Amino acid sequence: MSWLDKMWDEHVVCRLGDDADLLQIDRLVLHELSGSQAVRALAEAGRQPMNPRQIYTVIEHLISTRPGRGPNESPSASGSIMIETTRRASREWGFHFIDYDDPRQGIAHVVAPELGIAFPGATLVCCDSHTSTVGGVGAMAFGIGASEAEHVLATQTLAQARPRTMRVNFDGTLPPGVYAKDMAMALIARVGAQGGIGYAAEYTGSAIRSLPVEGRLTVCNMSIEFSCKYGFVPADDVTLAYLAGREFAPRGTQWDAAVAHWRKLHSDDGAVFDKEVHVDCDALVPQVSWGTSPQQTVGIGQRVPDPSSAPDAELRQLADKALAYMQLQPGMRLEGLRIDAAYIGSCTNARLSDLREAAAILRGRKVHPGLQALCVPGSTQVKRDAEAEGLDRVFREAGFEWLESACGFCGH
Repeated sequence: MSWLDKMWDEHVVCRLGDDADLLQIDRLVLHELSGSQAVRALAEAGRQPMNPRQIYTVIEHLISTRPGRGPNESPSASGSIMIETTRRASREWGFHFIDYDDPRQGIAHVVAPELGIAFPGATLVCCDSHTSTVGGVGAMAFGIGASEAEHVLATQTLAQARPRTMRVNFDGTLPPGVYAKDMAMALIARVGAQGGIGYAAEYTGSAIRSLPVEGRLTVCNMSIEFSCKYGFVPADDVTLAYLAGREFAPRGTQWDAAVAHWRKLHSDDGAVFDKEVHVDCDALVPQVSWGTSPQQTVGIGQRVPDPSSAPDAELRQLADKALAYMQLQPGMRLEGLRIDAAYIGSCTNARLSDLREAAAILRGRKVHPGLQALCVPGSTQVKRDAEAEGLDRVFREAGFEWLESACGFCGH
């Protein structure tokens, strides 16, 4: 059996036929954008949450990143209403609520592993496609819509079609200056932005095993960028060391029992996958997208490709449109290309290790005149830890704006 086989079968409540199953959902994480819609619809239907203590709400998607922001401050009036709707419902129904000024606040997919809300063997859903991020700690995590969130609120279950299985083997060792995001971008350039439709991806290989949990979260985050709804790294000793002692992680004898079970959740030797992909990390270089899709990616030392070299008419047309939008020409060098803005943030790369790497490059340097540069830490904890290390000073002295934690420019 594969990891997915074991996880799926553990959570089946009943078979629905036509390859669909009713699954138990262990954790529901809501932010104020889609979460406000789900709680409002539940109330209007006259229903109550089935298990409020399984629900975690966080203000992060529409809240402003401005330093000194107010409790309902948002770039839009509707955003302010959604924030207050989520806050009121969370308090009324007794959810685990993380408000804008809570020291635990942050992007849902950052705080879920950071606080131990997510853990190996759990099913976790959130109204955001990048929920696949949380697969980095060995959870089966996936994005849902507001109506599905309402269903989970009312029943703690969700109907799902069983996906096919894909194993992505990241072989070898990452060279200096190459990171988890490069691994994911190289994969997407190979399989295409739709290469994961209908699949659940298990990431394995020596390069994955050598990554810290934060790097694994980045790889899993990018699953949805090649249309793969689920992405995960089965738990190992690195995972367990990361989760131990976190706020919502099991403790004492419950921790021991959980670990014993989590160690069994791995793909058996000889497990058969519907698709296998291999990526040679020894030869990997920093990756850059030259277009408007992550599949339009090449190594930093390469040149913008000629659309005529694309293998079919559809890809040639997409490449033509991308070059027109990006105002690039075939054959242009990517290294040294002028940029207009630099944004360090998002649920992909805004954790403490990411900020440390960026600060190491920025230290003693200045942002180019006329370039807008912003940094939005992935959580308030990350921001606090970065400030304790003096990283905020490095960013500010280089010319970056140092902002509050939120989904930021991705969500807005």
